[in-house]
Amino acid sequence: MVEMVRRGRERGWESGIASAGGSREEELVGASLAQVHRVPLSRRRPGGLIAAVAATRRALVVHEPDVVVAHNVSATATTVAATRTVRRRPPVVTVFHGVAEADYRLSARLLSRLPDAAVAVSAAVADRLVAAGMRQRPRVIRNAVSTPVLPSRDDARRALGLPADARVALCAARLVPQKRHDVLLDAWDRVGAGAILLLAGSGPLQDQVTRRAARVGGTVRVLGARSDVPLLLAAADVAVLASDWEGLPVFVLEAMAAGRPVVATDVDGLREVLGGGGGRLVPPRDPAALGRALVELLDDPVLRDVESASARDVIERHYAPEVMMDQYASVLDEVLVERKNLAGVSSS
Repeated sequence: MVEMVRRGRERGWESGIASAGGSREEELVGASLAQVHRVPLSRRRPGGLIAAVAATRRALVVHEPDVVVAHNVSATATTVAATRTVRRRPPVVTVFHGVAEADYRLSARLLSRLPDAAVAVSAAVADRLVAAGMRQRPRVIRNAVSTPVLPSRDDARRALGLPADARVALCAARLVPQKRHDVLLDAWDRVGAGAILLLAGSGPLQDQVTRRAARVGGTVRVLGARSDVPLLLAAADVAVLASDWEGLPVFVLEAMAAGRPVVATDVDGLREVLGGGGGRLVPPRDPAALGRALVELLDDPVLRDVESASARDVIERHYAPEVMMDQYASVLDEVLVERKNLAGVSSS
């Protein structure tokens, strides 16, 4: 989202964001890249969906967009409901990042009916939607990132109070069941002394993760929500993600663009991005395998350098922002032309 807003401005796009908050929103606001409209996060509480639709409607009235890009099914349902309450109804394009396996059938059914077009962030996610019954395979547009400007490793570690000679791994992810911080912490028990695990992110499992981290043999720092991921990456030797499922997480792309090898689970979009090098893939829910892969990279600086070069190469070849922007521009143009044609037919 941040990359689209930033580079969209260069193309003459004016963006508004309907958001429940978070570090990505802070980045946009801090750079004065977009007007942000607050939308309640929980749509499952009594009245939550109504409040979310009302807030989204207010954003539509204020911003009057030509098209709305909604991320995932819940935001799509909220947005489509809101568009039906305004005089000038913009088309809706869904960007689908994936769900747990049990939720694909419902997602496929809703994405076949609600949006004007659907985009999947990886081929694996698109394939799962089709297998679950989606009428038409969504367009695949992979997330993209720019090469970050990082402080030096020593400066970053001083700023974070980390020893210069420590082995450091970073996981930046929401503290939710999908991300399997429990598996990561079980794996970290096997890494050994002299290593530090940084956990950046917030979520409903914050207290549980904090308590579990306190019992791990190695040093774990639970940092909470952070908007300075480049600083954290500069301090880290390795990035890690132990998720049960993923579409194509931006954190992994950011880490690879920064030249940080990634240890991640062998699922969906992670398999796509790391299959060509840049780290290690391990079976999901396997702390022993995850621990071994972390030790392998943390203990071998020469191997890290090799995987670092591979990671940067993968990003440069396959996840360039301009390619992503051209693809989204094509999708948005198509839905706008289709809406215009439909309007012409209805008025004739």
